[in-house]
Amino acid sequence: MSLLSVIIPSYNEEANIERTAETIGRVLSEAQIEYELLFVSDGSKDKTYELVCDLAQKDARVKGLQFSRNFGKEATIFAGMEYIKGDCCAVIDCDLQHPPETLVEMYHLWEEGYDVIEGIKSNRGKEGIIHKMFVGIFYGIMSSLMKMDMNATSDFKLMDKKVVDVLLSLPEKNTFFRALTFWTGFKSTTVTFDVQERVAGKSKWSFMSLVKYAISNTTSFTTAPLQFVTFMGVLMIIFSVVLGVQTLVRYFMGTAVEGFTTVILLLLVIGGCIMISLGIIGHYLSRIYEEVKGRPKYIVRDKTENL
Repeated sequence: MSLLSVIIPSYNEEANIERTAETIGRVLSEAQIEYELLFVSDGSKDKTYELVCDLAQKDARVKGLQFSRNFGKEATIFAGMEYIKGDCCAVIDCDLQHPPETLVEMYHLWEEGYDVIEGIKSNRGKEGIIHKMFVGIFYGIMSSLMKMDMNATSDFKLMDKKVVDVLLSLPEKNTFFRALTFWTGFKSTTVTFDVQERVAGKSKWSFMSLVKYAISNTTSFTTAPLQFVTFMGVLMIIFSVVLGVQTLVRYFMGTAVEGFTTVILLLLVIGGCIMISLGIIGHYLSRIYEEVKGRPKYIVRDKTENL
């Protein structure tokens, strides 16, 4: 019987740990799937890791890691992949907004020969209209930049061990998990699921954290923003040529506009484009600087005895 490893990123989720372990364990046991649950505490400040340790003493299938501080969700996923022992591996949120029942469907598709099974939201739950609109815009921009359909991928997925091994072999520190599984090119398929309402705790994602997450992942996976700098440069050259021709024509016709309005507007436009370009280039330089330092993605402070 093949072993399914379930990685569960957890940050201040003390209200969900016991329910999540019990629910996922029950669903997989009823489906007669051998499993291990690996909770990765991302530097939680509450009793998340202590509760995981208590569960691990009662059930050897429950295991846990504790980071020295908060390193982010990407780090928890890659740390989990380092420690799993299963023939395949799934990633699921601790708040159970990803339904555990879908894991069974994913597992059977893996048995049929698929290497990556993506969980795709059929709906976004009770999110506001404005939030859904911004999410749609965000995924549209990300899809065009990354040359992939971001609506057809998520962090909720199941992977074969060989996919995990490839991801772990990648040397970069800044990673984008959901896009990298698409990049590997292994045989994949999708399953749809309805987003469940969070029963306990609250979301750790603020608007600003989502914006930072989007910028970080975009620049770690694609150089498209750098091409945008080139595009703006070409656009400014065309704009300058048109404006220059217009200015010369009006000058020779004796109808040149007095004052510095045109010059000021031109300087403002060019100056704004230069600052945006410098910001994009500076961000990429900072990412290169982080990679060159070679610091680890995460630091494990503690782990359960059965890991």
